[in-house]
Amino acid sequence: QVQLVESGGGLVQAGGSLKLSCAASERTFSMLHMAWFRQAPGKEREFVAAIGRSGDSTFYTDSVKGRFTISRDNAKNTVNLLMNSLKPEDTAVYYCAAAIYSQTSYSTDRAWTHWGQGTQVTVSA
Repeated sequence: QVQLVESGGGLVQAGGSLKLSCAASERTFSMLHMAWFRQAPGKEREFVAAIGRSGDSTFYTDSVKGRFTISRDNAKNTVNLLMNSLKPEDTAVYYCAAAIYSQTSYSTDRAWTHWGQGTQVTVSA
């Protein structure tokens, strides 16, 4: 069982930046594909970004392209999400996710088998 713990959430003014981190308790972390999702109140869980095992491949939802950067450090078993130019619509609970297998449907919940508890990100206008 892979355990994921997010951190770094908080309250930020619009235009500000925030860095989220996800720590994985898995000795084979480098074998995992990783992703970030988010869910705002009353909305469906939304794909944000994903990163391949080596970190060479990254994917982003259109709304965060150019603003968010996903990265990983396999030596530390962590995946990060640097969020710049934050907007009020970025307000959500952000979840870290992991999967052993690569999926073409990576932007959907079903592609991911392990989830963290989430960390709240609130962006004030």
